[in-house]
Amino acid sequence: MVNSQTSLHRPHFTTRPFTFSLLNWVLCISLAACVGAPAVTTPIALPPTPTRPTPNPEGTAAAFLDAWERADYAGMYSLLSPLSQDATSLEEFQQAYENVNRTATVTSVETRLLNALASGDKAAVRFSVTLHTTLFGGITREINLPLVLTGELWTVSWSANLILPELEPGGVLVANTSFPARANIYDRNGKGLAVQGEAVAIGVRPGQLQDEGAVLNVLSPLLGLTPQQLQAKYANAQPDWYVPLGEAAAADVQANLSVLYNLPGVTLDSYTTRFYPFTGAAPQVVGYLSAISPERLSDYQAQGYSGDERVGAVGLEAWGERYLAGTRGGTLSVALPGNQVRLVAESVRQPAQALYATLDRDLQIAAQQVLHGFRGSIIVLDANTGAVLTMASSPTFDPNLFEPTNPNRDQLTEVLNDPANPLLNRATQGAYPPGSIFKVVVASAAMLSGLYTRDTIYNCGNTWNGLGANNIKYNWTFGRGIRPPGRIDLVQAIATSCNPYFYQAAFDMDAQDANFLPQVAREFGFGAFTQIGQVAEAPGLIPDPAWKLETYNDAWRPGDSVNMGIGQGFVLVTPLQIVQMMAAIRNGGTLYQPQLVEKIAPPGGAPTYTLTPVPRGQLPLSPEQLETIRDGLRAVTTETYGTARFRFLGLEIPVSGKTGTAEDPGGGASHAWFAGYTEANQPDKPDIAMVVMIENVGEGSEYAAPIFRRMVEVYFYGKPSSYLMPWETAPASTPAP
Repeated sequence: MVNSQTSLHRPHFTTRPFTFSLLNWVLCISLAACVGAPAVTTPIALPPTPTRPTPNPEGTAAAFLDAWERADYAGMYSLLSPLSQDATSLEEFQQAYENVNRTATVTSVETRLLNALASGDKAAVRFSVTLHTTLFGGITREINLPLVLTGELWTVSWSANLILPELEPGGVLVANTSFPARANIYDRNGKGLAVQGEAVAIGVRPGQLQDEGAVLNVLSPLLGLTPQQLQAKYANAQPDWYVPLGEAAAADVQANLSVLYNLPGVTLDSYTTRFYPFTGAAPQVVGYLSAISPERLSDYQAQGYSGDERVGAVGLEAWGERYLAGTRGGTLSVALPGNQVRLVAESVRQPAQALYATLDRDLQIAAQQVLHGFRGSIIVLDANTGAVLTMASSPTFDPNLFEPTNPNRDQLTEVLNDPANPLLNRATQGAYPPGSIFKVVVASAAMLSGLYTRDTIYNCGNTWNGLGANNIKYNWTFGRGIRPPGRIDLVQAIATSCNPYFYQAAFDMDAQDANFLPQVAREFGFGAFTQIGQVAEAPGLIPDPAWKLETYNDAWRPGDSVNMGIGQGFVLVTPLQIVQMMAAIRNGGTLYQPQLVEKIAPPGGAPTYTLTPVPRGQLPLSPEQLETIRDGLRAVTTETYGTARFRFLGLEIPVSGKTGTAEDPGGGASHAWFAGYTEANQPDKPDIAMVVMIENVGEGSEYAAPIFRRMVEVYFYGKPSSYLMPWETAPASTPAP
């Protein structure tokens, strides 16, 4: 029987073509005789009989190894001999390779043909293979690939030891490995933010409390919560309910044990865990651990995880996983029948590295306490480096609740179902209209356009009619019995936050070039990610004519620029973008990338990473223009006409900043902003830039500015002064130690 594959290449013959050729020959002889031509006898040339091509075993071997490198197991299987395919199904074949990949943490395969030897219907091709692995480095072997001739093709006679020679029949590849202890996360001063150790879950039964004052005095510093915050937790509880209050380090509880045991109503329950002190300092930044999700299981297994570990879910815990977890080490062996073990490879476990955040834990806890009861955020930056000293988002949550062994874990359901979404980092993911803080950008653009200078005078009244009599715009003083400032220059416009001045400036720039103001806003860092990296962030939105046409199929109008002139309309910014801008104004114009990691270091070793400031842009202002902006911000807090001067009376630390009251596009009460920086110039205390943003409460000068002052006091003095915020009726609480 003719092989069907070969017949595709063999010339096809029948007797019919030969019959026709003979007839034609006879006719030609007759015709020649008729015309008198001499008869010529010509031999008939038949096509040559094709010879059988010699198969090349190296071609099959090369195809098999190439498919292995590409993890094309179906392609490899198609090259197996019929006997091998009968013995092993495609599913079993693929599983054999995937089991080795998973167990040995194979990341890639590299092969090379060495030589080939064929004899009759058998051949052997020698090759080298290197399995590049996460845990065991490169595992290199030289292997003989046996082939058999099947018809006119070489096929692979397969067995599992073609993956690894040690995998003899009945052998099972086994990895015995372990991670080092997870490293801690510290603040910039070495205070724990996430630590391994024993913790104590603390709760109360309200009906059993006999000395509530003593309980609150002891638990407040242990848990990093004010007495008012603790009371709020059990205010609506039944007398016999157990109410979780938080968790504390076992050592700290031990130091107060004699007192706690003598306080009826307090419950203590110890457990071993990944512990977050003070019920979580900056939990949206530090993060927490969780089980590996099914969707990520294969990714983690390729990195050497067995799959049952708890890993960083978000924040620094997730970003720093490779440092905090260390490198798993151990042995890779083949377990053979008869309790035999054959070593394949081994690796040495590498210690985990501690991560030191840029955060100041005491300042962070103070920020979380002052934000309690509000929705909003506070960010404090080192103005000269971009290092984040504080990043607080409220409402907050207790990351200890994600630990399965925590007796207080039942509270996690409340956190996950909270409509206020405490897991959201409002400091970086919240995108809001900036309101009057955006006037800093508008004033800068006005000078850059050449249409305005520091000395440009405008008569600031209660109304502005630049868009016509049917579209009157109002100053913030309208209807409040506050006299508008009248004739003012650009510095005074910033200090008084005069809406008409900035309506007009935006209107004039729109007439010159509608894209100019959006372009300057982007040069100030808006409408783009800050590249902070360790936490999720939103890019915000700086609209322009092209964006509006694409989004709404509508043309840009002068009114769009006018709305942008006071930070409204379509403009959206994050608090992180605002504080980045303020830091740049303070440091001379450099937009530094915000950073949350101060250093990374192994136990007792030199740091493997140390923070280096990363410039990402420069404010497009001349020194004179930058000084104009600075003078305007300084006047906000120092001049009698400044919108926030009354909030900073008596504060010895010089502060410059800008108030903002932004209309909520959702229709709620206005958002309150205050952003600025200090100008203390103290050699031992770097000046800071800060933003305070409180959602849906009203005026920036009423809510955000007092909080800004409180945080300045804590930063420079270590505690609040006697100054009370408007909603406080008792002495200010001292931040937890």
